[in-house]
Order: sequence, then structure tokens, then C-alpha cells
Amino acid sequence: MRRLRPARFCRSWLFVEGANETALSRAPTSGADVLIQELEDFTPPELRAAARALAPDLYASWRAAGQMVAVRVNPLDQDGMDDLAAVMRGAPDIVALPKVAEPHHVTRLDEAVRRFERQYRIPEGSTALLPNIEFARGLVQTAAIAKASPRTVACLMASEDMAADLGAERGQDGLEIAYCRQRFLVECVAAGTVAVDCPYTFSDIDGLTRDTRWARRLGYVAKSAVDLAHAQIVNGILSPDEDEVRRARRLVTVFESARAAGQGRVELDGALVELPAYATAKRLLARHEAMQEFELGD
Repeated sequence: MRRLRPARFCRSWLFVEGANETALSRAPTSGADVLIQELEDFTPPELRAAARALAPDLYASWRAAGQMVAVRVNPLDQDGMDDLAAVMRGAPDIVALPKVAEPHHVTRLDEAVRRFERQYRIPEGSTALLPNIEFARGLVQTAAIAKASPRTVACLMASEDMAADLGAERGQDGLEIAYCRQRFLVECVAAGTVAVDCPYTFSDIDGLTRDTRWARRLGYVAKSAVDLAHAQIVNGILSPDEDEVRRARRLVTVFESARAAGQGRVELDGALVELPAYATAKRLLARHEAMQEFELGD
């Protein structure tokens, strides 16, 4: 039986041009945890029919490579229904919907996906959803959007459309959407769903590294990408490294020893370690162990 990596352990979510056969065939070599055939912005309308026709065989090849298979369709009041009618033949693991600004956008997608599951004899409920938050209106309703369907495994925040909606000046430091990324994470955590950070849409690796480290510091465990070369870097930063694991184990040991001795907290390397820090270290270790299991299983 095919073993899927749960969404909470998927670090890199890579968008690939939907009709670019070279890029689509190369995508599994990127190391991304989730591959997304992108039928919206990256696929001009005149190429969408060709992109849809690729879907069943493409998804089979991605599955054979051990990848999580996703597709981003167009908004349902545009080309989205035509997209779904074609791509659901390939039974994608996840369907992403762009321009989600209201909870009913997700419920409508849920209903459409259910119809196509029945039509194509796909196990009902097996297709997950990934709402994409791209406007201010959607951002302030992220928690409600995340809860609109039990199929939703994560929400993803866009960068370019969000900045455009705000009328912001785009820059490589991302300052203009910093608050949006923080607000989005809070909303997703409150809703109990995975927050997928916006992509770094510039080519420099140093900038990507800084941007991803900042996202991790905020609390993100997942990030989208639009460049095949970015996936492995995102994976590395969003995975606990050996030094972090060692520090976490040491903190857990010291704190548990202090608790056993009747102390409420303990000093370690000049910092007072209290229960929240202990809980954070335990979560890091649990995530590391789970990630190791999936790496070994891939």
C-alpha cells in the first residue's frame, strides 16, 4: 500500500508549470515533499487543455517516484470546473484552490470534488483540499476558511497576489507582507491546520535562506516554492538539524532532572528553562523522530 507523508510533515510544496512537460518530468528530482501541477497563473488559458490531458499519466509517474501529488485548479467560476473534470481522473492527493476569500469557496470545492470522486470511483473523502489565501479579505477569515471543510489539510498564503491586493511595493526583504505572514500563521494555528508559508519569488539563494529561516523562527513548518532549486533548501531549514536535536535532548534531560528534584525551572546556558521551553523541545524531538521515519521509508 502507498504510504503518504502526512501534511504536517510536508515541508516544501512546489508549484510546477502545468503544461511544461520538461519541468513536470524533472519535478520529482527537486526533493519537494509535495508536487503541485499549477493550472492557474503558470498555465496560460490556451495551454490549459493540454495541461489537463497530461494529468492522469503525470500523477501516476509522480506517485511511482514516491511523491505527494497535488494540483492547483482555477477558481471554480472561471476554468476550475473544467480543470476538475479532467484532473480528477488522475485522483490527485490534494486539490488546491486559488483566490479563496470566503468559506463558501471551500465548501463549493468540497462538493465538486465529492461529485468527481463518485464519478471516477475514487474513495470518497480521500482527496484533500488546500485553500490558497491571496487577498486581505481571505486573510482575515483564514480560520473560518480552514474549518469550512474536513478535507482541508493545510492552507497556503500567496505572496504576489497578496501584495498586489494591498497595493504594497514588493521587495526581496518581504517587509510589505511580514504582518500578513504572521497573521496567517496565527489564524491557521487557531484553526488547527498546517500553515504553508508563501513562496520566495526571487532567484537568489541567500535571500531564500534568510526568508525561510525567518519563517521558521515565526513557527512555520512548511513553505511553498516556485523554483525547483528551492525545495531542498526549504527542506533543510525546516528540518531539525543535529545540533538542534542535541540541544533539545539536553534541555529535556536537565528540565526533567530539575522537576524530579522538586524544582519548577532550571538555568541552562544562561537561560531560565520553564515548562513552555520544555514543551517546545519535546515537540522538536517528536518531529525529528517522525521525519526520520519518513525519510527512511521513502
